[in-house]
Amino acid sequence: MNPILTVAAKEFRDDFRNRWTVALTVLFALLALGIAWFGSAAAGRVGFTSFDATLASLTTLGAFVIPLIGLLIAYDTIVGERDDGTLLLMLSYPLARGQLVAGKFLGHCGALAAATLAGFGLAVAIMQWMQPPTQALQAWLQIGRFIASASLLGACFVGLACLISVQTADKSRAAGLALIGWLASVVLFDLALLALLVISGGNPVERAVYPYLLLLNPVDVFRLVNLTALGDGAGNDLLTGMTAHHTYSPLLLSLVLLGWAAAPFAWAMLAFRRKEI
Repeated sequence: MNPILTVAAKEFRDDFRNRWTVALTVLFALLALGIAWFGSAAAGRVGFTSFDATLASLTTLGAFVIPLIGLLIAYDTIVGERDDGTLLLMLSYPLARGQLVAGKFLGHCGALAAATLAGFGLAVAIMQWMQPPTQALQAWLQIGRFIASASLLGACFVGLACLISVQTADKSRAAGLALIGWLASVVLFDLALLALLVISGGNPVERAVYPYLLLLNPVDVFRLVNLTALGDGAGNDLLTGMTAHHTYSPLLLSLVLLGWAAAPFAWAMLAFRRKEI
C-alpha cells in the first residue's frame, strides 16, 4: 500500500479510537438539532421552522466549532511524535518526511469530514424528514454544499495545525498557538473588519475593498459559500448587507477555500523537509 495511505488510515483509526471523533459527531448532531428546534424560541415558537434560517444558523455554528476541532485533533501531529520519542523511529522506515505529513493530514481531514457528514448530515436529514422544504432537490443541494464546504473548512485548520506542529518544539506551545490561531481567525479578524467599517464610515474605497478582504479568512469564505446562496431573509442580513454591491462567483469561493486548505499543508510539508530533528 502507498505509504501516505497507510499513515492516513492509521491516523483515521486513531482519531476514532480516542473517541474524540465520535464525541464530535454526537456534538454536531445535538447542536444542529438544538438550533433547529429552539431557533425560534425567542419568537414564541418551538420546532423546525424555516429550512434556510436553520441552515444559516448551522453555518454560524460550523464557523465557530469546526476550526477549533480541526486544530485540536491535529496540533500534535508531528510535535507529539517528537515528544513521545517515536518520530525518529517512524522516519527510519521507508517513509519520506513529506509522505508522513501528507498521510497525517489526510487521515485527520478524513476523520473530521466523516464526523461532519455523520453529525450535520444526520441532523439535517431529520429536519427535512420532519418538515420537508418545498424544493426538496434544492434543499439537498444546499445540504451537500454545506457539508462539502464544512469539510474543506476543517481541512484548512488541520493544515494550519500541521504547520504549527512542525514549527513548535513541544505540545504545550503548539496547543497555545492553535488556540491563538482559532481566536484570530474566528473572532479577531471579523472584529478588525468591523472596526474598519466604523472608522471608514462606509466610503466608496472601503466598499470596494471590503468584499475582497473577506477572502483573506477561510472562515469568512465558508460563510460566503453558504450564506450568499441563501439570500436575504434567512438570518444572514448582516453579511449580505455588507456585500450587497459585490457578486461572488460560487466557483471562485470554492477555489479560494480549497486554496486555504492546500496552502498551510504545503507550507508544513516544506518546513518539515528542511527542519532538523
